[in-house]
Amino acid sequence: MTTSHYIAGRWVEGQGSDCISVNDPALGQPFAELMAASVAQVDQAVTAARDALPAWKNTSASERAAYLRGFAEQLGQRREALITLQMRNNGKPRHEAEIDLDDAIATFGYYAELAEQLPSKNRDVPLAAPGFSARTRLEPVGVVGLIVPWNFPLVTSAWKLAPALAAGCTVVLKPSEVTPLIEQAYGQIADALGLPAGVLNIVNGKAETGAALSNHNGLDKLSFTGSNSVGSQVMRSASAQCRPVTLELGGKSAIVVFDDCDVGQAVEWIVAGITWNAGQMCSATSRLLVQDGIADTLLPRLQAALEQLRVGNPLTEEVDMGPLTSQAQWLKVAGYFATAREEGLQRLAGGKALDRDGWFVSPTLYADVPKDSRLWTEEIFGPVLCARRFATEEQAIAEANDSRFGLVATVCSADPERAERVADALEVGHVWINSVQAVFVETSWGGTKGSGIGRELGPWGLSAYQSVKHVTRCLG
Repeated sequence: MTTSHYIAGRWVEGQGSDCISVNDPALGQPFAELMAASVAQVDQAVTAARDALPAWKNTSASERAAYLRGFAEQLGQRREALITLQMRNNGKPRHEAEIDLDDAIATFGYYAELAEQLPSKNRDVPLAAPGFSARTRLEPVGVVGLIVPWNFPLVTSAWKLAPALAAGCTVVLKPSEVTPLIEQAYGQIADALGLPAGVLNIVNGKAETGAALSNHNGLDKLSFTGSNSVGSQVMRSASAQCRPVTLELGGKSAIVVFDDCDVGQAVEWIVAGITWNAGQMCSATSRLLVQDGIADTLLPRLQAALEQLRVGNPLTEEVDMGPLTSQAQWLKVAGYFATAREEGLQRLAGGKALDRDGWFVSPTLYADVPKDSRLWTEEIFGPVLCARRFATEEQAIAEANDSRFGLVATVCSADPERAERVADALEVGHVWINSVQAVFVETSWGGTKGSGIGRELGPWGLSAYQSVKHVTRCLG
């Protein structure tokens, strides 16, 4: 998987100026290197996708579905290798790496089914005016650039790649330079399936490669998942070309716990929402709003639960949480620990980097955090939970919505009507009620406010790669 790039159906070595070092975060050491793509190679990839588009978009829906099912089957055949690589390069515990792979497999299977339904999407449109008839035609957007992050490689790329191929688009995929290897499996699978050359292209690199792709005038659409700072750059690039974008960006999500909750269950949901993937999730529920009547019971239980989590190397230990994925992220989280000390926050658990090899931090809980604290308002992207108390339902809703982000939220209550009412009032794209963050391919994914533009997954994910054309004819 260390051959750098897959362009026009061939594996080629990188010709760029950057050398990408691939690290094992549990050891803090590199285990592979590859050369980045040059600007010229990015251009070659876009050209290959453009050349492949006419034939690919005219393949039958059943043929595209067969390829997608092939991707799902081939991922399953590579199961142990991909799980191990996800553990080694991301630091994910085995159970998380297994869920990632199952998610990617399910995504390709789901969009294979939607692809087969595409002919029925072309329909006549009734018109009020006499003498005319009309029909709707759904067409692929064209050549799309897909830029994916390091926290859920293989998964996020599946969320983009599967619907794009189902719609009849051709793609250029740029993985994160932090986790470039696992997406190489998609190129290997394309070879194994005989996917037409140029339909899928993969270019690896750092900022230069990403900029070359997002600025390329040969793209018809960009889909980006990552930080708000890079997302704004991608949006500026798209605006220069007046091309559509899908942006899945950051979050500072709330979990609201009412005092009628079972404390044990609430603790389970809270811990999962902040420690899954070591908190490196745009959906991490990092703001805990707990009602006054349960707070004094819940917070000590939560503190104990976080302190009991097993943190370690997933390749050598049975762990609940692995390391942070990169040294840069480790330094960022450590910086927030320093900020918490400067702000005088009340630390109940964690709040420190662990004294061992690798990029480990402790699961962390701060209590009674002021609303103007940087830790309450900024996305940390680590296992750092900030808690505040509330008195009324109205206060909980107001404080949960008081954020520049709007990705997800969780509501915990034994009162079904209240839970549904609060879910409807929250200004986010996805709400869980009395649950861990279970994500299903049939549902939508995306947010409001600063959390992005557009939706992935479900039929909305397919629509993101389709263009609507109306054909109107005069009957006279």
